[in-house]
Amino acid sequence: MGKKATKAADNIYYLARSEAAEQNPDFSSREKAAEIIGIDRTRLARIELDIIAPYPEEVKAMASAYNMPELCNTYCARECPIGKNSVREVSIDDFDRLALKVLGSLKDIDSLRASLIAISEDGVIEENERPAFQKILDSLEKISTNAKALQLWAIKNIRMR
Repeated sequence: MGKKATKAADNIYYLARSEAAEQNPDFSSREKAAEIIGIDRTRLARIELDIIAPYPEEVKAMASAYNMPELCNTYCARECPIGKNSVREVSIDDFDRLALKVLGSLKDIDSLRASLIAISEDGVIEENERPAFQKILDSLEKISTNAKALQLWAIKNIRMR
């Protein structure tokens, strides 16, 4: 991709465009990338230089054009005022690593299920049940994060959805 934009070197949108340029030389040029994405070249430059934040629809367009579905997740986890408090950022590893993470997070599912049944059978979470309930919530969060990473890998690599 031509010369590197040193001021944008750690910007996720610039890095995504740089990676996309390895597959599609049109993304080597900010002008051509902006045309493909459907935004003004100077706006794309300002986004990549961290001068302005992108709009959600711009992130979605970049994610689609660059085949980087993780851009949407990163935007929601880091920049969206609502998502910052509720969306966990995930990283996409190789398939075999992601599969092992998913399987690892599911290994204790039977004990979690039994614990949740025991806690919920009276319809009340007693004070002494709270640590076990927190463990269930933590495990579910880990399962959810690993599942989301695997889903993003699939979208990116085998064009699912």
